[in-house]
Amino acid sequence: MDSSKGYVEEGIASWYGTKFHGRRTSSGETYDMYAMTAAHKTLPFNTVVKVNNLDNGKSVQVRINDRGPFIEGRIIDLSYK
Repeated sequence: MDSSKGYVEEGIASWYGTKFHGRRTSSGETYDMYAMTAAHKTLPFNTVVKVNNLDNGKSVQVRINDRGPFIEGRIIDLSYK
């Protein structure tokens, strides 16, 4: 995907943490499970996205720095933080 402009998606998020902590991400940086980062299949690296929890109304902003998730039915993997 060349641009994230206007991109909206609703679905299930998951998190990835200890198994990948300290390993290289698809963008080449070291994965830090305590940083506010995420993995998405198509959004450009360094895109900052707002992730909303539809159950409690809370939201966070995370930066895309990896590819995934690779679990069927999930749209984004969030860092542990």
